[in-house]
Amino acid sequence: MSVTQAAAYAAPAPKAPLERTTVPRRPVGEHDVLIEVKYAGICHSDIHQARDGWGEGIFPMVPGHEIAGVVAEVGPGVTKYAVGDRVGVGCFVDSCRECEYCLAGQEQHCVQGATGTYNALDRNGEPTYGGYSTHLVVDENYAVRIPEGLALDVAAPLLCAGITLYSPLKHWGAGPGKKVAIVGLGGLGHMGVKIAHALGAEVTVLSQSLRKREDGLRLGADHYYATADEATFKELKGRFDLILSTVSAPLGLDRYLSLLRVGGALVNVGAPEEPVELNLFSVIGGNRTLAGSMIGGIAETQEMLDFCAEHGLGSEIEVISGDQINEAYERVLSSDVRYRFVIDTSTI
Repeated sequence: MSVTQAAAYAAPAPKAPLERTTVPRRPVGEHDVLIEVKYAGICHSDIHQARDGWGEGIFPMVPGHEIAGVVAEVGPGVTKYAVGDRVGVGCFVDSCRECEYCLAGQEQHCVQGATGTYNALDRNGEPTYGGYSTHLVVDENYAVRIPEGLALDVAAPLLCAGITLYSPLKHWGAGPGKKVAIVGLGGLGHMGVKIAHALGAEVTVLSQSLRKREDGLRLGADHYYATADEATFKELKGRFDLILSTVSAPLGLDRYLSLLRVGGALVNVGAPEEPVELNLFSVIGGNRTLAGSMIGGIAETQEMLDFCAEHGLGSEIEVISGDQINEAYERVLSSDVRYRFVIDTSTI
């Protein structure tokens, strides 16, 4: 089959409502696969970018980097996939393939810059369009296999939310004997709870209120505290080996750093649009680390999917149709989703 135009939902301009349109898809090249997209997750970063929250974007913009689908066509040189295979695409679709980071399987840190799945220019200078679409063409080396144990709809958000939490949890040694706190129980945070629990860590959720406490405990948390309660910061002082912040609003970093043990780390995966303040004594005292983490490479993303399949970890989702995307954006901003919207792309 050949697809040169794909139906999609795009933001025509910054802050404009998304609308149905068509976007070009390149011919299937030697090492390309054509993916019939089945489901696409809505990530908070989609909203940031569609509304120019992280800087000037490329419009019209088709968001979506949590993509699950089925291979519909393969190029003559493809060896990894066959028609009918279940595959996913995450936050990037290409990189230089030559720098030290690409060669080490950390393509997300490509020296020349990894090519974003959307809101980016590919190696030919053409805009990339994301997963809110019926079809996508990608080099086979930038797709991952979705194991049979994961349904495509609950697997889609793992391509961003899953790897965004899995990578730092692994890097910072979450496991038996470690006390891990997840700040925020949203699209990212709920996967952090599931994965940290499956890794064997003792898991605490730090959320503004106790409204989602039952969910947090059901998903694998051992403890749940409200950060609006000042007593929380007194009770938990010096408690954690690792804190992962998933929130996209500025945090009082000094308060959260005080919750770390000596040598502990506060790792940020949520990305506020505004700068944050820090008193350096909060990290100097206690030899604490303030860090960030950005998704993962292709190999680690595959490792994450295999781990999630082994442990039965899919995202908690609400499936929507294409004409509900704009409503879903508003609901994400008001924290009215448990815990990830996923677009059924057959409705686009």
